[in-house]
Amino acid sequence: MAEATANVMRDIHVEKLVLNCCVGESGDRLTRAAKVLEQLTGQTPVFSKARYTLRSFGIRRNEKIAVHVTVRGEKALEILERGLKVKEYELLKGNFSDTGNFGFGINEHIDLGIKYDPSTGIYGMDFFVVLGRPGYRVARRKHARQKLGLHHRVTKKDAVKWFQTKFEGIVLEK
Repeated sequence: MAEATANVMRDIHVEKLVLNCCVGESGDRLTRAAKVLEQLTGQTPVFSKARYTLRSFGIRRNEKIAVHVTVRGEKALEILERGLKVKEYELLKGNFSDTGNFGFGINEHIDLGIKYDPSTGIYGMDFFVVLGRPGYRVARRKHARQKLGLHHRVTKKDAVKWFQTKFEGIVLEK
């Protein structure tokens, strides 16, 4: 027992990756954005509705305005890698939340390796990554739910360090 082993319960992993494409209007553009997300992930996306009417933006309450999809596992890491490659592995410090999650956006989906189709158009999308540790289920399960210990939570500092080691990324101080 002379050598210290790393605690596997402290390892950080990607719980899920949420891809969001907000078009701002229902209709044909939204369905084309859904096709783009389906091409990218291989999963059927879910439509999001507007919470209230905004006349200045021209949207009504309960009108479908965005589309999103949640990806987990190895596929999430692979898509995240492609998204970070577009950003050249550079994120701002403000992209990381206090709860240890981070997000960023890209302007053109064709940068992810999807072939450009003139009938579809070009869509930007948001990536949001939720990080976790083994044992996080304790806080979310139905039976015998418990609070997570303070030292077991993923903090902003932990998330930044994980990003820098896993992807050799750069965090800018802007």
